[in-house]
Amino acid sequence: MPYATTDDGVRLYYEEAGAGTPVVFIHEFAGDKRSWEPQMRHFARRYRVLVYNARGYPPSDVPEDLTRYSQARAADDVAAVLDAAGIDRAHVCGLSMGGFATLHFGFRHKARARSLVVAGCGYGAEPDKRAQFKAEAEATAALIERDGMNAFADIYAQGPTRVQFENKDPRGWGVFRTQLAEHSQTGAAATMRGIQALRPSLYDCTDEMAALSTPTLVLTGDEDWPCLLPGLLMKQTIPSAALAVMANCGHTINLEDPDEFNRLCSSFFAQVDAGRWSQRDPRAATGSILGVETG
Repeated sequence: MPYATTDDGVRLYYEEAGAGTPVVFIHEFAGDKRSWEPQMRHFARRYRVLVYNARGYPPSDVPEDLTRYSQARAADDVAAVLDAAGIDRAHVCGLSMGGFATLHFGFRHKARARSLVVAGCGYGAEPDKRAQFKAEAEATAALIERDGMNAFADIYAQGPTRVQFENKDPRGWGVFRTQLAEHSQTGAAATMRGIQALRPSLYDCTDEMAALSTPTLVLTGDEDWPCLLPGLLMKQTIPSAALAVMANCGHTINLEDPDEFNRLCSSFFAQVDAGRWSQRDPRAATGSILGVETG
């Protein structure tokens, strides 16, 4: 089995399929590499597609030391996977926790990103939600440690932005819930405390966003409430960003509506590869409503 080794010695399991321009998919907290199967099957027809399990998700290593988990490490782990696969530059697409990793990969390794798809990104970012999010993250980690992954999966898989998936595709949602219950108890709790709870707010990263010229697509479901305003923030702040909102969708958009997710990403990758993705025209960001000077 192929593994990448990070600069702090953690082994990350990865898989790949197809040939062509590389695309890397980065999973969310409640997912793993298996979450990207609809994308693997679709994009491997035209691209070289890689998926991997983040640290804390077997068969990747599960460090017990909480200091081995951080937002910076999550971003650098993407680069470690690219190095192991012999890839210089790739399209990078992540959902939720993976969306944060994708964005920070763009900040830290922008020369290696052909493009960035930042999907379902924003939980805990809004300034007035920071304290609540940190408290819920700690409660989540404590629940995992106390009751185990199976009990946790029953609760988390029916959260306010997951029920859309359950209602739309009960069978697919059932697979998602089962796979979540199979995660490492130690790794899940450490990930929640070390990455989720401690990552910087998007509202504190606006300088980095404003300097980002890498082609960027921000994706969110219109019922993924914690990600709607952060999605607008990224659209407004990143000069190379487009925003697409998926109708009647919650958080797990790549599984909840894989056809639409794949369509949006396919169009984006094609435009980038054709050299047709441009920076925002400064005339579109003057602050004027009608473009007519007053008094």
